[in-house]
Amino acid sequence: MAEPLADVMTRGWRGPLLAALVVLVSALPGLLALPPLDRDESRFAQASAQMLETGDFVNIRYQDAPRDKKPVGIHWLQVASVAALSKVEARAIQPYRLPSLLGGMIAAAACAWGAAGVLGARRSTLAGAVLGATILLSSEAFIAKTDAVLCGSVTLSMAALARLYLSARQGAPLSRTLKALFWVGQGVALLDKGPIGPMIAALTLLSLWGLDRDLRWARKLGWVWGLGIVLVIVGPWAVAITVATDGKFWGSAVGGDLAPKLRGGHEGHAAPPGTHALTTLLLFFPAVALLPGALVTLWRRRDEALVRFAGCWLVPAWLVFEVTPTKLVHYTLPLYAPLVWLAVASLEQPQGRITRWVAVALSLLSGFAFAAVVMLATHRFGGGGPLGPVAALAAALALMTGAMGAFAAFSTGPADERTVPALASALVFGVAFHMLTSGAILPALSPLWPSRLAARMVARNHLDPRNGVVQGPVVVAGFAEPSLVFQLGTATDLASPSDAVDGLEEGQPALVEQKEDAAFRHLLAERHVSAQAVDQVSGMNYSSGKPVTLTLWRPGPVTP
Repeated sequence: MAEPLADVMTRGWRGPLLAALVVLVSALPGLLALPPLDRDESRFAQASAQMLETGDFVNIRYQDAPRDKKPVGIHWLQVASVAALSKVEARAIQPYRLPSLLGGMIAAAACAWGAAGVLGARRSTLAGAVLGATILLSSEAFIAKTDAVLCGSVTLSMAALARLYLSARQGAPLSRTLKALFWVGQGVALLDKGPIGPMIAALTLLSLWGLDRDLRWARKLGWVWGLGIVLVIVGPWAVAITVATDGKFWGSAVGGDLAPKLRGGHEGHAAPPGTHALTTLLLFFPAVALLPGALVTLWRRRDEALVRFAGCWLVPAWLVFEVTPTKLVHYTLPLYAPLVWLAVASLEQPQGRITRWVAVALSLLSGFAFAAVVMLATHRFGGGGPLGPVAALAAALALMTGAMGAFAAFSTGPADERTVPALASALVFGVAFHMLTSGAILPALSPLWPSRLAARMVARNHLDPRNGVVQGPVVVAGFAEPSLVFQLGTATDLASPSDAVDGLEEGQPALVEQKEDAAFRHLLAERHVSAQAVDQVSGMNYSSGKPVTLTLWRPGPVTP
């Protein structure tokens, strides 16, 4: 009798590969089409670009200022990607995003691989696909910053730890390869974003000890040589940055970045406890319908090995993120894999009526929410025209995603053959929605990208100093978003109206934001500086929520 095609496609390495391909397909359109984002992406990319420009691969700088916030891992990955595939002068954002895409693909593959021994090939592949299709991971996978790489390294490390735990529960010997993967993942996570990865691992082990009262297996993780692997990964740069900055990096990273996040809402990102749980009701899309069943499974089946491990990975770290005053939606991304394991495990048993109806409601509401956001954003920033039908299609896909998730949730149990096909359909519709939104709709909402508009305005007026036609750099007054610095070059002078006038007097072009226009014109007249306004663009700074109007000035006589 022929083996079912689904079993053939998900057996062995094929299941993790399929999960990784879900991330690739979902994230690639946004990676290719979206302009540089504010603010973190452009800061990370700009700092990596400066490493290539200066040849200093130890110090992390944003223009002239030290950027002593995170370790160097993501910058080295971006530098390698740009060196292999592009040139720093091109200022193309796509190569800087490739490490994040790779991190997202590793996360989905590791999610599928880690649970294969318990969930089976089909269900573990479904778990990896669910993680890869989530709006949060598939979005972080095309943004050039630390979080997708952190998710990939943590998920790989914890998936290896889960397999070790399951082996110990069965009395089997602990694989040295799994131990090495655990420590390598911890080392990469530490070099990428500091203590988050080790914190998650430590909380998981402590929670397992609290529940099992037996941690003898953890003593066999190869602590001596494992910590040696971590030291080899992190140590050389840690020593180099300590010497290069006389130890100031660590004081700034801890005292200026980590500690303020623990004390209060750092950089205006304060939110009350429970915020991460609420945002997950949207960010877990297109599989929001699985969340109620995941929570029920966590409680009812907590004595099962995989469920227990997933709970110990998920709950303690999640509580830490909830009580920490500073909150950004991506903080909990390294905890999505155990949530996915619980969600897929919930398909093995029938859910109660209340659980199913809550899942139906959440799925329908999430689909409606994304459909509404796309239509409203297109109406406000799209200017009508040909984008309208594309937005309508995206909205229809979001609604279909919610409907198919609701249909899967309404099924009565594992014997119902409609459940998994309906869930797979929801994933397909959800991925299509994400591709269309990130690859076609968002890039076409021109008012949301004032930096791109400004950079293009400078180029079409032949005032880009990098072309050798005019003296540089461009002086910018009143607008300081990192995306503009990345697109116009490291030397871009973010300055005052007075500096803009000085620059024009010396032959440099200037960009002046509307709020500084009156002061700028007053200084021009007062100093009798000859300059000409040649072009203007307007948009919306989505980082601040304020409108932006940038006027391009060049030196020369004012024409009537």
